[in-house]
Amino acid sequence: MSGIIDAWGQHPTLRMLNEDMLSSLRRWTGDAMPTAELPVATTLAAMDAAGVHRMLISAWSAPYRTLISNDEVAEFCRQSGGRLVGVGSVDISKPMKAVAEIRRCITELGFRAIRVLPWLWEAPPTDRRYYPVYVACCELGVPFCTQIGHAGPLMPSEVGRPIYLDQVAIDFPDLVIVGGHIGYPWTEEAVAVATKHRNVYIDTSAYTIRRYPREIVAYLKAHGRRKVLFGSNYPMIQPAKALEELDGLGLDVETQQLFLSGNAERVYRL
Repeated sequence: MSGIIDAWGQHPTLRMLNEDMLSSLRRWTGDAMPTAELPVATTLAAMDAAGVHRMLISAWSAPYRTLISNDEVAEFCRQSGGRLVGVGSVDISKPMKAVAEIRRCITELGFRAIRVLPWLWEAPPTDRRYYPVYVACCELGVPFCTQIGHAGPLMPSEVGRPIYLDQVAIDFPDLVIVGGHIGYPWTEEAVAVATKHRNVYIDTSAYTIRRYPREIVAYLKAHGRRKVLFGSNYPMIQPAKALEELDGLGLDVETQQLFLSGNAERVYRL
């Protein structure tokens, strides 16, 4: 395989890797904790092992702290020779600063999307603090990315219900929304919202293919073939691991190409 686009990854900082809130995720990888910052070459090697050509990597802005800054993401992208694509993150508790930072991310840093995680802020996407972010994304013509489904970290999951995106898409019909992490255990909700709204998409990050819920597989193979994007959630899941058993999905050639790269190219204008 070649030319694959991974729609959800992170090149992690030590701050992120050592964050107590994420300790519940470390049992997934079984890897020893690094003691020094990881070189960008580590992420590129993981991509090469899976035939991934490009990966969208996100900053992480959390309440009262930044786990991966937008400027760090910009530097990682610069070092990658164009293979890493930046996704910005902002502090939604400071709306004016958030809007200014979104503009900087897109116009100065060259990022292709903005991401805010509901569980990180313990607030669903219908919370008023998100709405300036949506306006800025619409004005700049970039997707808003978020997490749907239960939270792996020991944080409340209910704010990740996909149905919240129904109201957002009604209020902002031109906003392109990508819900990552499949939406489990509310995958039917995710499929329903993506089916209803022309600009709502789902990415499969945080799940290996053998763990895809049957609802997402059925959607991908039928009317959702242009709505589902491959993602890994690297470094929590290596891209090669996320792609194991791809042939078992039984996708036709065109659907597989859309899933692995075509949909991401269109959505993120790559």
